[in-house]
Amino acid sequence: MVRKAPGFVDTLGQWLIAEGLVPEDEGAGSLADAARVRALLVAAARERRAVSYSELLAGLGHRFTRPKMRAVCKTLDAIDMTAAAAGEPELAVLVVRETDRLPGQGWWTGVREAHGYDGAWSGPDAVALVARLQARAFDYWGAEARRG
Repeated sequence: MVRKAPGFVDTLGQWLIAEGLVPEDEGAGSLADAARVRALLVAAARERRAVSYSELLAGLGHRFTRPKMRAVCKTLDAIDMTAAAAGEPELAVLVVRETDRLPGQGWWTGVREAHGYDGAWSGPDAVALVARLQARAFDYWGAEARRG
């Protein structure tokens, strides 16, 4: 059972608004729609490709802004927690910056705990880790597509 501290909200969308990541008049809508975001990432994994933050946001009907990127990152965290509980590979590793095709800083802070990685967020070691984790997602979802 999930416990909430007083004042916490019930949904991810409400939390995004409460934290100021998405303006209340815009609503969190698709940014907090974990099922939709997950479906976009599973489709990308089956195609064996990463997606940029801009591409993911566009797929959700938004143009890129930093607040929207931060909001969708919270959704990615929720998706990966659910995936870990189900024994599935993470999907957030598929969302990358256009410049260097690596995940953003927020993803790297979680990697230290989840994978014991203590290296730099760029460079050959970072590229190798991301490639390994992306390959795991590609292989898993490719096999799922063949079985399905």
